[in-house]
Amino acid sequence: MRRKSFDILVSAGGAMLALVLVVAGAVAMWGYSYASSTVRSQLAEQEITFPSKAAFAHAKAGTEITPSMIPSVSQYAGQKLLTGAQAEVFANDFIKVHLSEMPYHGVYALVSNAARAAKPGSAQATKLASLEQTVFQGTTLRGMLLNAYGWWEVGQVALIGGIVAFCLAGITLLLSGLGLWHSRRVPVEAEIPDLHTTTAVPSSSQGVAVSAG
Repeated sequence: MRRKSFDILVSAGGAMLALVLVVAGAVAMWGYSYASSTVRSQLAEQEITFPSKAAFAHAKAGTEITPSMIPSVSQYAGQKLLTGAQAEVFANDFIKVHLSEMPYHGVYALVSNAARAAKPGSAQATKLASLEQTVFQGTTLRGMLLNAYGWWEVGQVALIGGIVAFCLAGITLLLSGLGLWHSRRVPVEAEIPDLHTTTAVPSSSQGVAVSAG
């Protein structure tokens, strides 16, 4: 096969691969944009706002702001909850902390079972019923926020995938261009492999002169 034809074919294949990578990158970027905008709009509807900065100055166990919240929750102090990263922090470092401080560690199944086991009409039954509702609401909100965080993470992966696809497409196009440039510089008669180049090998059958005494 002639080297010029080989270079052209490889370059054409590279160009097609680059086109596929561009399309894949565009789809990935669309997925990132869709996931991010959907998560943001859904979170905005909840109108959740992080506690103010002043609240973190008086962190104390058993109150709204505990010392464990300062490293993570305080970075979003006073902000509206709009991103997946914020949703994860609010769910795991704010809601979960308050749930864990409740009776039965805020586990809905345990609270629900206790409420049903309590004597109907008793003070304990009333208290457990109220606790059950509170834990259910907290658990539901936490689950919703973690679901939003999960889709936000999917969007972040799509963003990285899109960037990588575009970078690979650029590299592939560059290599294809170099291949075309090389095809213009090689001689028309050059082949792969070069069938016209042979190496002379001495024959073992060649006669050897022997002188007779």
